[in-house]
Amino acid sequence: MKLLLATSNKGKIIEMSEVLAGLPLLLQTPADLSITDQPHEHGETYRDNAIIKATYYHELSKLPTVADDSGIVVEALQNELGVQTRRWGAGADATDEEWIRVFLERMKKEENKKARFICSLAFTDENGEIACFEGVCDGVITQTLEAEYLPGLPISACFKPDGFDCVYSAMSIDQKNSTSHRGRALKKMREFLEGKLWSLGNDHA
Repeated sequence: MKLLLATSNKGKIIEMSEVLAGLPLLLQTPADLSITDQPHEHGETYRDNAIIKATYYHELSKLPTVADDSGIVVEALQNELGVQTRRWGAGADATDEEWIRVFLERMKKEENKKARFICSLAFTDENGEIACFEGVCDGVITQTLEAEYLPGLPISACFKPDGFDCVYSAMSIDQKNSTSHRGRALKKMREFLEGKLWSLGNDHA
C-alpha cells in the first residue's frame, strides 16, 4: 500500500519512516509526487490541523495519507507556543538555528522549565475516512542545546523527558521512538495500520 507522509519536514519524515519500518508500505512524500502547495492551518487544536493537512493532501494525491501536527506547551509561557509553536518567536520562515536561538534566550528568563510535547496524527484512508492518534510527553527545557538534532526538530536538542538524563535527540532511535510524543502517536497508528493491512490481506486471500 502506498502511504503519503504529508510533510516536508525532513526530521518528521525520518521519524515516521523509522516507526513504520517493516510494514508493507511504499512511503511517499509531497516532493515525490511534485506537490508543492500547502494547506492553510487554521485549526484551533493539533487534531484540527492534522485533519486539515491529511484531508488536503489526500484530495490532491488520492492516496492514503498521514499528517502530523505537533507542538510544545511550556508552563512558563502560558498562551504562547502550542499550535503556533513553529510560527512563534522568530517565525515560520526562520531557520532552525534562528528559531531555537530566540526560544532559548526567552527561556533563560524563566525559572520554571516544565514543558509538554503533544502530537496529533490524522490518517485518511483510500476512501477519505479519518482516524486520529495522539501522543504526549512531559519533561523540562534544558539551558542549552545538548545534542545534534534532525532538520526541522530543533527543540529535540533541549527537551529532556521526565525520568531520563538526556534530551530527545541524544536518545537511541528505539528509545526516542518509544518515549517521544510523536513516537507514541506513531506506535498507535502503526498498530491500527497493522490491523488494516491484515484485513486487506485476508480480503484478497
